[in-house]
Amino acid sequence: MAEKVKAATTTGANTVPADLGIISEMDRYLFGNGTHYEIYNKLGAHPMMLNGKTGVYFAVWAPHAAKVSVIGEFNSWDPDTSPMALLGTSGIYECFIPGLAPGALYKFAITSQAGEVLFKADPYARYAEFRPGTASIVAESGDFAWTDEAWIESREKTNPREAAMSIYEVHLGSWKKKDRPEKDGFYTYKEAAKELARYVRDMGYTHVELMGIAEHPFDGSWGYQVTGYYAPTSRYGTPEEFKYFVDYLHQKGIGVILDWVPAHFPRDAHGLANFDGQPLYEYADTRKGEHPDWGTKVFDYGKYEVSNFLIANALYWINQFHIDGLRVDAVASMLYLDYGRRDGQWVANQYGGNQNLEAIEFFRHLNSAINQRGHGAMIIAEESTAWPSVTHDPKDGGLGFTFKWNMGWMHDFLEYMKLDPYFRKYNHNKMTFGLTYFTSENYILVLSHDEVVHLKCSMLNKMPGYYIDKFANLKAGYTFMFGHPGKKLLFMGQDFGQLHEWDEKVSLDWYLTCEEEHSRLQSYVRDLLHIYRKYPALYEWDNNWDGFQWINANDGDRSIYSFVRYSPSHKRSLLFVCSFTPMERPDYRVGVPKRGSYTLLLDNNHGLYKSSEKPPVFKAAKQECDGRPYSIALPLSAYGTAILRFNG
Repeated sequence: MAEKVKAATTTGANTVPADLGIISEMDRYLFGNGTHYEIYNKLGAHPMMLNGKTGVYFAVWAPHAAKVSVIGEFNSWDPDTSPMALLGTSGIYECFIPGLAPGALYKFAITSQAGEVLFKADPYARYAEFRPGTASIVAESGDFAWTDEAWIESREKTNPREAAMSIYEVHLGSWKKKDRPEKDGFYTYKEAAKELARYVRDMGYTHVELMGIAEHPFDGSWGYQVTGYYAPTSRYGTPEEFKYFVDYLHQKGIGVILDWVPAHFPRDAHGLANFDGQPLYEYADTRKGEHPDWGTKVFDYGKYEVSNFLIANALYWINQFHIDGLRVDAVASMLYLDYGRRDGQWVANQYGGNQNLEAIEFFRHLNSAINQRGHGAMIIAEESTAWPSVTHDPKDGGLGFTFKWNMGWMHDFLEYMKLDPYFRKYNHNKMTFGLTYFTSENYILVLSHDEVVHLKCSMLNKMPGYYIDKFANLKAGYTFMFGHPGKKLLFMGQDFGQLHEWDEKVSLDWYLTCEEEHSRLQSYVRDLLHIYRKYPALYEWDNNWDGFQWINANDGDRSIYSFVRYSPSHKRSLLFVCSFTPMERPDYRVGVPKRGSYTLLLDNNHGLYKSSEKPPVFKAAKQECDGRPYSIALPLSAYGTAILRFNG
């Protein structure tokens, strides 16, 4: 708690006695029933004027506590100076400290029933100290001057399942670094906004997804072990500066998605674990309340105040920071009581099953609340099993998510792409299997950070063959991915062929973009992204068999796949051909849906053909191929790819 922040003093540490009239009976009732969706405006620290005096109002939920006080620099961190008063039987303690101002460091000193004094950060704090400090900071309460009204209005009117969505997953701390000692050279939110927006716009992504924005003590957790659910991390600046980041990206036509972690939280002494001397935010039974593999605590989803904390937090990011979507981490660990646990380490539900019924209800409540109050924001599940109906309406027995990460597709795709081309013919179905179930959910195809860490190799170094072959393989793989139904996600560095595994401690190797093969790969991915956004056939019918048609799914001997993507209008349809061997085929014949002309938009050697370049046009011949009366012959180079446009 030693880091110096903006000066904040008080003329005296005495508190104004309760009941202060800030938290009403109705507030307490709604919170106790899990439906106070703006509880963050009541609990936490709030600068205000009360009874003619300017100061800060504090409120915290600690129902098991013997007593609670506010401590900070303003009272020499003395637990006896600023006591809080209990509000009836609500378990909420409150006080008002006159003279205190934004910028003040504080914690709650909570005396347990056993007499132990715990020094806890505020669960609802909107700002926190830069690590290794662990204190909360009283945040400014001024209104931010948003300029993204048109963006939000458009978002509310758009069905994201029928819109283009290509996501650039980013860890801000290691995307780029500044050559300066302050805060390990991290970019500030304002600095990152301009450079990131410029890059994302140039490449053609529609959204960025940010890892690790909620406050967390340990860089190596990547932000997935959160201690400050309501605080944008101070690594990159203040809450107001993060609002600037989101607003700036919206001005540039870029959506912002945050990773969100309601599955678990760390045991850090200043955090939520045993918050008031007893399990409060976590299940009391360690068989439900702890993850053996992760060493973390599990939220008690059956406790209304806990589910309210999380649901209000999701809405807080959406409504207070204009976030366009939340990607929910580790959903499977919440749904299954035996996730990561051996026999004897878990307890069955009331029906004897392994489903966490409270987590299921939590998700349905969460997603219904966001659907009603989120102004068109998305919520995305990272669910790694075959749990049914993740993206279906809760009224129909679903969980209500907007999208689900397609982890099955990712595993099959990478297993195939890592194979020596000789063996791919024996694994042809790995690339076709995803098309047997693509309509079962609303999917996002993901190649995320998890696939390029922990000795898994970078995306480029997963590819077989010599150096030059790796680039050709990756181009073919990305082409197949962009043609496959489902929205798209690539982790930073994958679009230019980062060589080493991702390391959160260092910047990406941007110098590689000046080397020929890396630059050509980056240009090729840029071309794919711009084609994707330009042609509705690639996104409007992502969950509909009418939008996809195999030409040949069975050419395993040659490891070639051909298929068509259609839009509802059947205009500007696209034919994809992808070869996954180093064999050149100068006149590869492929069946086509109808007679007419087929214009080549892109191939692996040239990239995108501009209209001024007079792209090659292939006229369908009345010659049977792939079970179709018409076909075209086109040259396929080693690891050849082709995307062709036609009407019909």
